[in-house]
Amino acid sequence: MEPYKTMTVFPSGLRSSVELKNFRTLNTPLLLNRKRCFGISGIKGHSAVGSSIDPRRSFTKKRERENSLLDGLIADSSFYLATHPQLLQPSSDSMDLLPDLWRHEYWLPPGITWRDMEQMQECPRPRDLLFALPLALGFIVLRLVFDRVVAPPLGRCVGLRNRLRMAVAPATKLESFYTQQNRQPSQSDIISLMAQCDKSQRQIETWFRHRRNHDRPSYTKRFCEACWRFFFYLIAFLAGLATLINKSWFWDQRECWTGYPQQPIERAHFWYYQLELGFYLSLLLCVSVDVKRKDFKEQVIHHIATIFLLGFSYCSNYVRIGTLVMLLHDSSDFLLESAKMFNYGTGWRKTCDTLFVIFAAVFLVTRLVVFPSKIIHTTLVLSMEVFEPFAGYYFFNLLLMVLQALHVFWAMLILRMANKFLFLGKLDKDERSDEESELEEEDDDKGEGEEKDEEGECCWERSKDALNSKLKMLNKSFVLNNLNNHRAAIVSKMRKAR
Repeated sequence: MEPYKTMTVFPSGLRSSVELKNFRTLNTPLLLNRKRCFGISGIKGHSAVGSSIDPRRSFTKKRERENSLLDGLIADSSFYLATHPQLLQPSSDSMDLLPDLWRHEYWLPPGITWRDMEQMQECPRPRDLLFALPLALGFIVLRLVFDRVVAPPLGRCVGLRNRLRMAVAPATKLESFYTQQNRQPSQSDIISLMAQCDKSQRQIETWFRHRRNHDRPSYTKRFCEACWRFFFYLIAFLAGLATLINKSWFWDQRECWTGYPQQPIERAHFWYYQLELGFYLSLLLCVSVDVKRKDFKEQVIHHIATIFLLGFSYCSNYVRIGTLVMLLHDSSDFLLESAKMFNYGTGWRKTCDTLFVIFAAVFLVTRLVVFPSKIIHTTLVLSMEVFEPFAGYYFFNLLLMVLQALHVFWAMLILRMANKFLFLGKLDKDERSDEESELEEEDDDKGEGEEKDEEGECCWERSKDALNSKLKMLNKSFVLNNLNNHRAAIVSKMRKAR
């Protein structure tokens, strides 16, 4: 008789290999106690060889002792498991790695355990989030194909043209200083480089300006990035709207907490979460090769906060409120990317300005009005009608507050652009994230002015040379005419004298 086949009499819950190992470890001291009580040294009992007792009778007694031992073992194990219900908690491979991190007190409201969540059929499980990693790699590969196949034809349709860049003259010492020390040398560095390279200050400043412009991303790269994000945000917004438009919690946010946390997740919302999480992971992985803009740090914070927000809301079954947050953000993001696409083209100024006005209105309404009044109010206040605060409640709302702080930061940049648009009548540049930095912008403007001055001086030199040559020609012709006139006068006088 195999003792572990008797596990079927216990309550359901001993499914994983870890629980079976705990069960065997738990039964080991009980088995030894039973052996001592029955006075036997092992399961097989004493050998009947060399004894006067009938072998068949000895075997029967041994079998009876084994059965009594197993009956007592089952009784003791059942009593111990009944007094220690935590041994019956279901576990997964991901939870076995960090058991202290996956305590249900951190992730679930009071009175709810992971076993209660496992009893649902369509329950969000933490291990499902691992599926987002291959999705992120797939997004990176798909983006590479998109940048080479789809984006270039679209760029030609909008009249995308890159700026002409001045060729950088080879200079070993200046290149070494640029790559190893600083891209923008100070006045003392320029003086030192003047002595080393035997060049004037203006030549060194011009070389560094041209070198920085050579490293700046082209309009083609910026257009491809904006185009890729536009298509994803647009598809994600339309798909999310289609799956949420007929849901009760889309219209009444109190329904987000009806039956929480034992709310089954629909298949469409599962894929909505996985695709959004995989996309933001791909953005975080590509942040080092993407265009670095003025709000680079804020973008990185936004990506990290979004990834933590999606992951935690999925594990804690904040799926309903999480889908609303994703839909709210996608509603304005695709408008911004479309405005950038037309901004990089030629002849689309009115279209770009119109899209920017629509984006600014949608962004300010959704991020500064709807997000705090509906989303944050729902998670902070309305959720307290269903459960008491726990660790996950504070962590989730903290991440929402981080996003709201970023919304306020970007709203200030948008209002600055709107102010310029109202008073100047056009958008000079994207204050939110389209240029490298204000310092480089000023440096480029200064450099362009100096280049124009240099071009003006060159033109003046060329025109001066042309004027001098013309004056010389006129002078020669004038002298020649005078000589001819003087000769004609002399000839006429000689004729009269004759």
